[in-house]
Order: sequence, then structure tokens, then C-alpha cells
Amino acid sequence: MQLFLIRHPLPKVAPGICYGRSDLALAGDVAAAAARIREQLPAGLAIYSSPLRRCRELAAALHPAPRHDDRLREMDFGDWEMQPWAAIQRAALDGWAADPLGYAPPGGESVGDLRRRVCEFVAGLGESGIAQAALVTHAGVIKVLAGLEGNLPARRWMSLAFDYECVVRIEVSPDMAHRTPGV
Repeated sequence: MQLFLIRHPLPKVAPGICYGRSDLALAGDVAAAAARIREQLPAGLAIYSSPLRRCRELAAALHPAPRHDDRLREMDFGDWEMQPWAAIQRAALDGWAADPLGYAPPGGESVGDLRRRVCEFVAGLGESGIAQAALVTHAGVIKVLAGLEGNLPARRWMSLAFDYECVVRIEVSPDMAHRTPGV
């Protein structure tokens, strides 16, 4: 299955703020972003989107009836949401760095939790027989999928970077979502 992974445009949030599941507005013109992105996509592509506003608005500008799925939302940082990264206790950040797949911020989810739900979504897509689709989503979700495609260890795929409004094309095999990554 061929997937076009689309990262949402720049959200309206101050630099240095931790945000994931927070539902943020977009900082720029969604129609202009959609026009740039549409040029990189095959016509008639099914579009799935995170339900968060920054993705939902772009998906609606790309397709008359995008499908929203909560499994495509960004990681939930719990109590860290909308806090300056610099204000988060160093010990907590060190705990996260020591166990990136297992550590969850208070009230949030771990990177391993993010990976499980994204893999569940992709497995379901594969079972439905879809050959091509676009996912309007977040950097965390794109990292998971790019890491699965490249069979990368977790520490490597977690360090990947994707710009706002990027389009990344990957090929997903039926067994990909069941791989167990190394750290």
C-alpha cells in the first residue's frame, strides 16, 4: 500500500511550547498550503486525517469528505501540554530520554502508545484493501511510519525531522505494522 504522509501547516503557538494533543488553530492560509500540497498528490486519493483542527482544516481543503481517525492524532503529552519545554522538570525529561518507548508524561501517553495506535490504524487500512491513501497528520505519526518503512530502531526514527506541509511517500507492507522495533 502506498501512503502519502502530510504534516499539517504551522500551528498558532509560541516557540518552545510543548504541544501534542492540544487543538491549535493554524498560523497561515490553509487554502494556499492545500494548493501547494495538492500538486504532490495523485488525483482522487482517499484522505484520512487526525481530528485535531490543524490537520482537519487542511484535510477539508484537500478533499470534500476526508475521514477522521483519532489514532492519527499527535502524542498526548498530558500535564506537559502547552507548557514551555524549559519549564518541564529536568528529571522528567531525563526519564523520558532514558525510556523513550515506555515513559509517559503525567496524564499522557508514551511513544510506545503512539506507535501502537498508529500501527493499529495502518493494519486496518491494509485489511481494507486500500492501495493508496493520504494521511494528514503530525510529526510523531510520520516518524513512526517512516521508521516502520525503513525498519529503523526507535532512537533513530524518533530523531527524524519533518517540516510543516511536507509530503512523504512510503510503501507499507501488510506485516509492517506488526514489527517490533529495537531501541
